[in-house]
Amino acid sequence: MNHKFEQISIKPGFVKHNGGLLFRTISKTKYEFKTVINKNHLNEAKITHGGYLAALMDSGSGTAAHRVANNFVCVTISLDIKFIDTSKAGDKIIGITRILKKTNTLIFLICELKCKNRIIASATGIWKILKIKTSTYSRSN
Repeated sequence: MNHKFEQISIKPGFVKHNGGLLFRTISKTKYEFKTVINKNHLNEAKITHGGYLAALMDSGSGTAAHRVANNFVCVTISLDIKFIDTSKAGDKIIGITRILKKTNTLIFLICELKCKNRIIASATGIWKILKIKTSTYSRSN
């Protein structure tokens, strides 16, 4: 397996405009992603906005689901997030996604976001596998 990080926020869409997101495959069931918190990711309390953390988890876990689904498009059915701790501008965030189960149509997973070896958010999620290959999938922006 290639364990190098690749930039996944270069394609048009939401994540491209929210900062860089690097992603790598650790194993067939474990994936890692990372980013650095910018000032525009903060809320009024000067901590990372929960919506941004949710978007990170959705993007990182969605990419993991996509890889497990042999590059079929996957869409989020549910993402149940628990916000546990905080982060601030300049902090490096590491996300780990573990695939729990894959069926013909669904992927079940868990995800944790860490900052300075502290869990700052955790989530469980379910993704639907669409029978659309990435190369034929087009987005309108």
